[in-house]
Amino acid sequence: MSSSFPQAGMQFIDGAFCDGTGETTIQLINPATGAAILGFASASPADVEKALHASAKGFSIWKAETPKARQKVLAQAAALIAERCEEIASDLTRESGKPIKEARIEVNTSAEILSYYAEEAKRVYGRLVPAVTPGLTQRVIHDPVGPVVAMVAWNFPAVNYMRKVAASLAAGCSVTIKPSEETPLTGLHFARAFQDAGLPAGVLNVVYGNPAAISQQMCASDIPRKLSFTGSVPVGRELIKLASENLIRTTMELGGHAPFIVFEDADIDHAANLMVAGKFRNAGQVCVSPSRFLVHESVHDAFVARVIENARKLKIGDGLDETTDMGPLANVRRREAMEHLLSDALNKGASLLWQGAVPDSEGFYFAPAILGNIAPDSLLLTEEIFGPIAPIVTFASVDEAIEMANSVPYGLAAYAFTSDQGTLRRVGDEIHAGMTAINTLQVASPETPFGGLGWSGWGSDGGPEGLSAFLSVRLVNEALAPGK
Repeated sequence: MSSSFPQAGMQFIDGAFCDGTGETTIQLINPATGAAILGFASASPADVEKALHASAKGFSIWKAETPKARQKVLAQAAALIAERCEEIASDLTRESGKPIKEARIEVNTSAEILSYYAEEAKRVYGRLVPAVTPGLTQRVIHDPVGPVVAMVAWNFPAVNYMRKVAASLAAGCSVTIKPSEETPLTGLHFARAFQDAGLPAGVLNVVYGNPAAISQQMCASDIPRKLSFTGSVPVGRELIKLASENLIRTTMELGGHAPFIVFEDADIDHAANLMVAGKFRNAGQVCVSPSRFLVHESVHDAFVARVIENARKLKIGDGLDETTDMGPLANVRRREAMEHLLSDALNKGASLLWQGAVPDSEGFYFAPAILGNIAPDSLLLTEEIFGPIAPIVTFASVDEAIEMANSVPYGLAAYAFTSDQGTLRRVGDEIHAGMTAINTLQVASPETPFGGLGWSGWGSDGGPEGLSAFLSVRLVNEALAPGK
């Protein structure tokens, strides 16, 4: 199957698909084969400038639309994305490597996010505040913050993109987004859906190119009033510095190192099933992926045996194969990172409890691994893994488990399994994470906030909180003229 791009152009600026005019050619690689899918020209500084000015023009048009009019366009775009799911999911798998069944879920989830925000577009309410003096009316008004710039990572080309774009548009903002140049096709499919749904030119712009150069140019411009980013901690830090120079508001959804705690009274089979499902989804390249497995010493052996039994059933291969459970890593950098993390742990005395096998292929495959006897200073326990390696350590008490869970500066997601109500309550109250799931892996839905604490960033995507991130608050006090 061949994509409809780049025939239409690999940039979307001021309502039209166009070719970039940059000097660099970007090669889009299929992670399952290591072969190039296509090459395309990057956006030049002139292209980015054109997109920003189009966004300023688009904002003046879009903010003047009624909420009901905005809702109609967003709802239509959501319907088109759902209708085109198979085409979009196929391209998503080809560019990211994830299994096609995961890609379909991601595309449909993106349509659901957009549908949710289409409805929220009609609920940007202000309020009247009771008067503090006679004859005074106090109005609190919520306005769209202005043109938005967004940058998102490659691991979820659909959901990462839609969390930013849907909320921005629902609030009445225009948005210029730079998705990853490693996964460009999904974002262009979405741009086409918005175009076909009647979104005015300039309200959405999509550019691909050098991440550092584009982000510096965007943040140096006086047009954007909001920056929303999903990606790594180091990049987030740099963007915060750039945005601060121009006093641009930011939302940061950064890395995670989620604990997965199995208490002695947990349902071991249930926890083991969810560990394998959660850890090896998208080959572990998920910011909320469970990545530190803390297991009570009394159930450790039984839990590990069940996990390995489940992991042996994983089929690893090309994501376009309907039977594939885990595809390749997205790029060679991730494979090198996994080799480094695994080597560090083994050199410090870890035991390799199980490791799968990968296809004989030029693709970026890495055999999933489960490790025990992890040294406390192993990188697996202190750094975000973002890949299919599962380190398992033991604990002896609830206090120790909570202390271990909170021992890293990340605070995105956390998972715990217990049948004790007291333990359940302590986990919910004491673990330092923006999202905690108990006896489930569910931490995200369109209606709920998605964001972290500490090194995992600030602000939220999702829910009403995600909409408010793109709104400004104004107070208008009105008093009768003297003598009236």
